[in-house]
Amino acid sequence: MNDTTTYRRFDPWRVAPVKEESRSQIVKTHYFNVDQVTLSTSKAGQFDRFVLQGNNGDGVGVIALTDDEKIPLVEQYRIPTHRWTLEIPGGHAVHSDESALDVAKRKLHEEAGYEATNFVQFSRFLNMSSFAEYHTSLFFATNLTRVSRGDFGPETPRPDVRLYTIDEAYEMAVNGTIVDAKTIIAILRLYSAPEHNLGQ
Repeated sequence: MNDTTTYRRFDPWRVAPVKEESRSQIVKTHYFNVDQVTLSTSKAGQFDRFVLQGNNGDGVGVIALTDDEKIPLVEQYRIPTHRWTLEIPGGHAVHSDESALDVAKRKLHEEAGYEATNFVQFSRFLNMSSFAEYHTSLFFATNLTRVSRGDFGPETPRPDVRLYTIDEAYEMAVNGTIVDAKTIIAILRLYSAPEHNLGQ
């Protein structure tokens, strides 16, 4: 019988099984950098890995809820996958002094066409821990007011905004219609929150 029971408490900060020997930056862009990292172990010897790091802080997503409990989702055309997606508003800081909350406010305005008086950060997660040292912070926005939207990039000049109930958004998150990770996480958290309130 193969007993796979683990009796010790999970500790994410226990001693690393590898030693970092060197690190050098090989790619630098506005949004991210890529480092080449040389590591070693007593059994495997030296080996290289490539680590993506975000610039100017976390990526940001903001799930908003209108007074009649609708979630604005933005149609986005995504070049890496050559497909359209439905996403909560989100993006990156344009300079190092722009906070995650400032990004949430700007993206809610630019992409969805809303301003909000209440913002609560409710989650922060690693995007792809196997190769990226990069987090996304999620915010919940309420008490919304409609405003005119801003400008967009060339890949999606004027994306449509669609309003869905919490139940409709949840159904799309679990049936595969919504494939964007930050959007799925935000919708599932909102759906499971008591009285659909992430600000509690």
